[in-house]
Amino acid sequence: MGYETIRYDMTEGIATITLDRGDGLNAMNKQMTLDLLDVFDVTDDDDAVRAVIVTGAGERSFCVGADLSSGGETFDFGDDAAWSDAGSPLRADGTVDYSHPGARDGGGLIALRIFASRKPIIAAFNGVAAGVGTTMTLPMDFRLASDKARFGLVFARRGIVPEAASSWFLPRLIGIGKALEWCYSGRIVPADEALKAGLLRSIHAPDELIPAARALARELTAHGAPVSIAMTRRMMWAGLAMQHPMEAHRMDSRAVWIRGRSGDAFEGVTSFLEKRDARFPDAVSQKWAEFAAFFDEPDYY
Repeated sequence: MGYETIRYDMTEGIATITLDRGDGLNAMNKQMTLDLLDVFDVTDDDDAVRAVIVTGAGERSFCVGADLSSGGETFDFGDDAAWSDAGSPLRADGTVDYSHPGARDGGGLIALRIFASRKPIIAAFNGVAAGVGTTMTLPMDFRLASDKARFGLVFARRGIVPEAASSWFLPRLIGIGKALEWCYSGRIVPADEALKAGLLRSIHAPDELIPAARALARELTAHGAPVSIAMTRRMMWAGLAMQHPMEAHRMDSRAVWIRGRSGDAFEGVTSFLEKRDARFPDAVSQKWAEFAAFFDEPDYY
């Protein structure tokens, strides 16, 4: 399949998405937004994909943030939507229709699409990740980094504010105090500090980063039922927003009921008793709707 700003490869059940605009910086633009929204549909729909790795081309940059080539008007979208051809959210009287698709934050659309993924996603930071280069990865399950990686939540320094739903994700990952510190100051955060804060799972030499990410992907998915992994991912994220454990109990009960009657559950128990590897029959593409139906959630994108 062909994309303008990313490369896609799938081998041994692991899909690798490489941000690649050919300049070593991999800045986010409209086309990269559209490419990423599309490619996560591809990974969801392909039952051969067990896990996804997202990285950047080269060793210089994962993604330096938004493409600033438009100069001072970069974030003044005016008559043009930031992420699509949805048209302008400006009314004739000059006021903004914030319910218009053109008023939505493109980084947020990517983050919400990643949040909705049915497959585990691992970020592999090969270099600098600034702005959306960091925030779009917050809904990913794990973040690994090269020792050359650096992080910059530089929004205040550019006169804008954090995006990509990071006001929801970032404090949950590193705590409100550290989130405010990094966003207020906009300073560049080295990989070892990001690891200590909980943003990263591990740090690796550059040539060991992708092998480590692939090893983790295999470890996560080699022995579990794909449908169970997809459901577990959604359940864990949903639980973060619940007000009382009773809400989790309701969700768990429904999920256990659904899974307990499945071919996967029969195979999981039978293979254990027979002391052999399981061969789970259920496919995520066929079973997901049965589980997702009891989530009352807004449209993601």
